[in-house]
Amino acid sequence: TGSSDPYCIVKIDDEAIIRTATVWKTLSPFWGEEYEVHLQPTFHSVSIYVMDEDALSRDDVIGKVCITRDMLAEHPKGYSGWMSLREVDPDEEVQGEIHLRVEVQGGQGGRRLLCCTVLEAR
Repeated sequence: TGSSDPYCIVKIDDEAIIRTATVWKTLSPFWGEEYEVHLQPTFHSVSIYVMDEDALSRDDVIGKVCITRDMLAEHPKGYSGWMSLREVDPDEEVQGEIHLRVEVQGGQGGRRLLCCTVLEAR
């Protein structure tokens, strides 16, 4: 039909932490959802998967972005901008990008928070 029913899953080291709402029948979804989660001191990466919800079969992966601990360290005030989606399956071609804001904040007692805003995709 030329459209998707996209939503995002945010994973920290391959553990699903967040699921956004599904935006129905669009190729340019807007979420504008903001989350704060506690980070383990040993975390390695934050991955955001853009999914296509499917009522009759397994949801499809549209693409993903991966933000490593080192990338976040290079942006002490956080990263904000459009990132190109990458394929999850090497045989799949992926087009599209996602607009994110990601920041690691130091918390009390050395605890760190990941502030993640999933804005939109196209």
